[in-house]
Amino acid sequence: MVMGGPHLLSPLQLVLYPPPVTPHLSARTSSARRTAMGPRAGGQVNPGLALLMWLTAHCSCPQAQGSSQGGLEASRDDLWGSTNTSLLHGFWCQPASQLSRDQLSTLIQGMASQQVPLRAWQLSCLANLATRHGLQDDFELHPPNLLLFYNLTQVREATCRAFTCRAAQGDTELLTNLPDQRSALQHMALACLGAPHRRLNALDLLLLGALVCDMHASRIETADPHVLENLQRCHQLTAPQQAALNSLLAGGKTVLGPPGSWNLEGLQALGALASYISSSLWVQVQEAVGLAFFSSMVATYRAGQLSQGNARRFVTGFLKAKAMSVSSRPKRGTDARRPCVRGDITAATLLDDLFLVRYDCMQLESCLGSHVLQANLDPLLQHPLPAECQRVVKAKLARVYPHGVPEEQLRLITSLVYLYSRSEISQWNITSRDTVVALLASDVALENQTEAVLQKYLDHNGTITSALLMAIGGSRLCWMSARQIQAIRPVEFRRAGALDISSCPQSRKDALYTKAREAFGSTRNTASYYHFMRPYLGETLPCVQAPLSQRPPAPSSDRCLPPGGAPVEELRHLAQANVSMDIDTFTNLNPRVLQSLSVGNVTTLLGQNVGDLQKARSHPTISSWLRSLNTSALGELGLDTDTAGPIGPARSTTGIPDTTPWVSHLAPTSGQRGNNAPTSGSAPAHLQYWLLAAALPSGLLWLLYWGIPGPSQDCSQGTCTKASKDSAGPAPQAEKLGLEGGARHLLRPPPRLQGQRTWPCPTS
Repeated sequence: MVMGGPHLLSPLQLVLYPPPVTPHLSARTSSARRTAMGPRAGGQVNPGLALLMWLTAHCSCPQAQGSSQGGLEASRDDLWGSTNTSLLHGFWCQPASQLSRDQLSTLIQGMASQQVPLRAWQLSCLANLATRHGLQDDFELHPPNLLLFYNLTQVREATCRAFTCRAAQGDTELLTNLPDQRSALQHMALACLGAPHRRLNALDLLLLGALVCDMHASRIETADPHVLENLQRCHQLTAPQQAALNSLLAGGKTVLGPPGSWNLEGLQALGALASYISSSLWVQVQEAVGLAFFSSMVATYRAGQLSQGNARRFVTGFLKAKAMSVSSRPKRGTDARRPCVRGDITAATLLDDLFLVRYDCMQLESCLGSHVLQANLDPLLQHPLPAECQRVVKAKLARVYPHGVPEEQLRLITSLVYLYSRSEISQWNITSRDTVVALLASDVALENQTEAVLQKYLDHNGTITSALLMAIGGSRLCWMSARQIQAIRPVEFRRAGALDISSCPQSRKDALYTKAREAFGSTRNTASYYHFMRPYLGETLPCVQAPLSQRPPAPSSDRCLPPGGAPVEELRHLAQANVSMDIDTFTNLNPRVLQSLSVGNVTTLLGQNVGDLQKARSHPTISSWLRSLNTSALGELGLDTDTAGPIGPARSTTGIPDTTPWVSHLAPTSGQRGNNAPTSGSAPAHLQYWLLAAALPSGLLWLLYWGIPGPSQDCSQGTCTKASKDSAGPAPQAEKLGLEGGARHLLRPPPRLQGQRTWPCPTS
């Protein structure tokens, strides 16, 4: 049998790509094709069989190679560790479970060196695979985000500081659906530092990194002033955290000093964190310094290096301070009678980064002429206009274009789309796919706007193709009407692949699930069917996590019990197929449907990931199901009888410090694991063996069903075939990991925010 050929996927590609979506063939058609054409026209070989043969011939396990080889050869190490970033981004766990320990280790290190941005559902199951192979102790060579999902009870006391520092470089928002893991990570870190309740010093903060983002405002306010560097790593700050930040800055003990002595360099070092500075502090800053910083922030925004939300928050706060200072001065009577005080706005005026300082929204209304607006709409909207100014521009456009904004101008008003009603959008002419992408590819268009924009496009004989779906993002499916979703051809839905619809509201999930079933229901095997259907099985926004002190004892609203999603029959079928559902997907299942599943169903459905229930037991979906179980069932799952979980999410909107007692559960410092510490993501001890025995043979069997897409298949590049080598990777490549003299070199941390310094970590 020929193992090469232009269309044969390598074993690594089988790990990184989903299996092809192949419609079922009738028995007669399939038989005729096999008889007349062999396995596939052109001499192609089933890649599942190729992988099985490859694993048999080249497995690095002792049975295949003998212990003398000690792992992969250099060439194979390059194969698993040097793969393109965009390929590694498509990693999925089921085929990866067939890899040897050395192959999996090299793959994980490759992900670290290339800073591959995996999602929560990928990281949770990858962490369980790594733990199952005993790779957790190599955490210094692993991606920081992966450490967030590891079993914290297996972190040894001797290495906990290094582990904490490495994990703190990750993105804790990935743990949104694992509240208990998120809380345990913070408590473990503080226990390791010996600082559960004392004031955090500079060294503590250096090790805690982004974990500070989950801490209470009172702890932030009393921390060493170096906490500013930690806060730069936060996606966003809660209102109490913002108040704590401004209290720190007002105290004058940070490197910036008191507000009156702030300089441009110090403010620029804050980066996006400066957008949280309150108006009361901007009033105290020297005017020249404030204006220079305002100019630099607008320039940064116009260069695409500052988010729209951060820029608008900063501009709103700064202009409010300016208005406060102006209102305290004596007013000139003549100014009130003059409609345009600053002078007419010109094209040159709009190029000034201080434009919004010189022209407030009232002056924008008075000084912006129609001809200048028509000719300079793009440079005008490149400024982070406050909402009031945006409404002024929209009103002026309505006067200039009473019958609707022309299509060539529509592509420029993406930041204003959210202000338009359905009736106003109905006046537009949208004939180009590029116009649709320009209007909807941003994050500002909401439900009514998305549906209305797409409808105008469809009314002009447009079609929703896979390219359009991928361009505007899966979240736009959430805002299409049920009729528009139904109009998508199944072939286009298949070509678009597994879109990210995690932000969808409940009103669309039934239509999406039905369409996904129509598109992927004919997939050749259950494993590949699950891979494509996974995003559509739950399709619900996670319930908002209230502060622990405000959380009711049980979900009391139907918003936590949405209808729709996968029915119980389908979940039972997936369980029988040993798909090993990840915990992130499991938490988004319909809670009502989950109540119909037995402990055996859930154990089989989660497979090797069943131990992750401990990390998510406070999640409303999991907590509701656990409360329906008796003590015996909880014991079977390896959980104690406290179904409420040890503590809720650490992130809180209150300023009350966390006084929950914490007992360190770090593993002993010897080379052995903790005596009774469960393996992360693994079933209890009495379940591990039969789960492994059942999953491994079935995994090899479904691999045999994989095929290369032929001319008759509805597959597109990037879904069923190898991605183009020119595909843009999600993250820049980093320097390759090196091993010199037996010493492991720490990898560089993730890309840093503006003004943020590198976080050196102690080696274990």
